[in-house]
Amino acid sequence: MKNGIEIRWHGRGGQGAKTAALLLADVAFKTGQYVQGFPEYGPERMGAPITAYNRISSDKIRVHSNIYHPDYVAVVDETLLDSVNVTAGLKETGAIIINTAKKKDEIMKHLNGYKGSVYTIDARKISVETLGKNFPNTPMLAAAAAVSGVMPREDFISEMRASYEHKFAKKPEVIEGNMKALETAYDEVAAAIHKDQGRKKSA
Repeated sequence: MKNGIEIRWHGRGGQGAKTAALLLADVAFKTGQYVQGFPEYGPERMGAPITAYNRISSDKIRVHSNIYHPDYVAVVDETLLDSVNVTAGLKETGAIIINTAKKKDEIMKHLNGYKGSVYTIDARKISVETLGKNFPNTPMLAAAAAVSGVMPREDFISEMRASYEHKFAKKPEVIEGNMKALETAYDEVAAAIHKDQGRKKSA
C-alpha cells in the first residue's frame, strides 16, 4: 500500500486491542485520512488471543484483506510472545511496541531475531496510576500513535479528548484519567524513539 501504514495488534479478549484499533482509525479519519480498523474474527472469548488491524493512508485504500506484512505491531499482552509469532511478516523498516515491565534486552529473545526497532512500555503501570485499573489499551493506543507517526501529537491528543468527551459525557471524571494515560504513554515512547534515533545517528 503506497502512502500509508499498516498496523497489526495482538492482544487477548477483554484487553481492548480491537477497541484501540477502532479508536486509532476514528481519530485518523477525523484528521482527513483514509482508514480501516477491524478485528480478525474468531472466538473472542475473554482471555483468548485476538488480532486486529489498521490501515491508514492519504490515498483511498483499495485492499480489504488481513495485514500480512505490517509496518508496525502492537502487543497488548506480553504473554502472547510465547505462543504467537508476533513478528511474522513485520517489516524491519518498521517497529514493534510491547506492553511489558521488562527491559528490552529481556524481550528480544522472544522476537525471533527481529532486526527492526523494538519499544517497550509498562501500559499496566500507566493505566493503574492514571485510571485506577488495568486498561492497557489506552496507553498502547498512544504508544502506537507515537511509534507510527500517523499524526502529530497535538492532533492525536485533541481528537482523543473530543472522542472521550463524547463517549464519557455522563462520566466526566473518567476523561482526565484517560487523557493522562494517553499523554504519559505517548511522551514516554516518543522520548524512547528520539533516544533511539540519536543512537543510530552516532553509530
